[in-house]
Amino acid sequence: MKALSVSQPYAELILQGKKTIETRTWNTKFRGEFKIHASAAPNEKAMLEFGFKDLPLGAIVGEATLVSTKEYKDRAEWDADADKHCAKDLWDGRKRYGFLLKNVKRVQPKPCKGMLNFFEVQW
Repeated sequence: MKALSVSQPYAELILQGKKTIETRTWNTKFRGEFKIHASAAPNEKAMLEFGFKDLPLGAIVGEATLVSTKEYKDRAEWDADADKHCAKDLWDGRKRYGFLLKNVKRVQPKPCKGMLNFFEVQW
């Protein structure tokens, strides 16, 4: 089963249904179900911004289905989806990609070491 590391609080926002697009600087051809891995290091600024103090880290925390991707070529496109990716401050002028997520489910946290890109986990 594939997994993708997402820093907290963004993993939690996905699980709550508030973040339906995960953004990356790279695109993928992968489509299908994957596990959501909460990275070991949280984004401290975002933790404060969204009002979180204590979230699971270094663990599989959920699952989702990647149904499509979209390319953000400019700031206007990026800002138009700010309510879906919850990462307005991450725009740096480079092209970015949005992974459109569906069928999100929370799972009991299971400790796991993360990796870059999609990676394989035993589940």
